[in-house]
Amino acid sequence: MEFDWIAPSFDIKKLLPREIEESFEDPFSLRLVPDAKPFTVQARYFCLGKTLTGNGILSIYRSNGNQTRVICARPFTDEENHLYERKKQENVG
Repeated sequence: MEFDWIAPSFDIKKLLPREIEESFEDPFSLRLVPDAKPFTVQARYFCLGKTLTGNGILSIYRSNGNQTRVICARPFTDEENHLYERKKQENVG
């Protein structure tokens, strides 16, 4: 997966591009397609994944199939971490 990091629309200092890319490579990451109209019209997707050090990251992104552009990324909330862990256990168990 190739990422477009030219002029990101969020503060790249809080999360390093490498960390965000690691969260997409997480074998247990969740890729979600929202059904809310603003997201479906503009084809935005969600990724919940963890870095190699175990930090959870939620990313909103768009992709043309070749290149991924992260629009926003931030650490997991407690609820997102719970969802991630629950889905991970479902897939492992």
